[in-house]
Amino acid sequence: MEPVYASVDLGGTNIACALAGGDGRLVCEKTVPTRSHEGPEAVLDRMADLVNELSATAGCKPEARGLGVPGLADRRAGKIRFLPNLPTNWREVPVRDILAPKVGCPVYLLNDVRMATLGELTFGHGRTAQTMAFFALGTGIGGGIAVDGKLRLGPLGAAGELGHQTIIPDGPRCGCGNRGCLEALASGPAITAEGVRLVKIGQAPHLHELTGGDMSRITPKEMAAAAEAGDEAIRDAIVRAAGYLGIGVANVVTVLHPDLVVLGGGVAQIGELLFDTVRECVRERVRMFPTDDVRIEPSLLGDKAGTLGGIALAMKGGLL
Repeated sequence: MEPVYASVDLGGTNIACALAGGDGRLVCEKTVPTRSHEGPEAVLDRMADLVNELSATAGCKPEARGLGVPGLADRRAGKIRFLPNLPTNWREVPVRDILAPKVGCPVYLLNDVRMATLGELTFGHGRTAQTMAFFALGTGIGGGIAVDGKLRLGPLGAAGELGHQTIIPDGPRCGCGNRGCLEALASGPAITAEGVRLVKIGQAPHLHELTGGDMSRITPKEMAAAAEAGDEAIRDAIVRAAGYLGIGVANVVTVLHPDLVVLGGGVAQIGELLFDTVRECVRERVRMFPTDDVRIEPSLLGDKAGTLGGIALAMKGGLL
């Protein structure tokens, strides 16, 4: 039987687990609530139970397990250093030492967005790229970079925080404490907030109709549909946010000259209006060299990028 590997993505709301072979083909997968308020030990126990449940379903134990975490992980020590959005922040939690005996295989840690970058690099568009930048566009904006086919992490595993480059020096406050970060300008909440504002002042009738006037139903994807239906103010809001993203992408292209930039995450579902604006911005702003050879593409793996990144991490034995 071919070896099977496990991937786990620890989120603030859910824990997602999957088993897959070395070709990236999923064998089984399941998601359970994180219930992070119960504390690290309870969450890790639930995580181990989930891996063992899927192992029983698949009829085999995984060779290794890759774990993506929403914060800073010490890969060498197998510890979580800091998870900013989980109760207690999980400071210095020895995850590898706790989990490995419970699941019966080695456990390797990586930041969740760097793990998604690794997934795209190993199983997605990155297979044909030498240098790649990955932007994860969602509740925040994360990222990762690969140079010469290898993921680059830096001394703390934090290299590739593409969402925290400054776009507007005196712009809105970002969750990181800086002002004018790309994340504060073009993340899902930033785009959605403008959609909510425009509905409330009567400038987005199609978006109002699409959502039934329920502000909680407004998303970038719904905004894209409203723009297509004729809401010019919504279209302008999307183009403005996409322009900020285009500046961020152009900065990365100027520094790295990658042959591939991948835009993943829920905001990328806006589609061509987003991608066309970003591509045009890169053409206009990168003047030091031609950019015709720089591909800007949606993720080939979609919401499975992180899952398959965990599989790749496990396959590589944590050696990146």
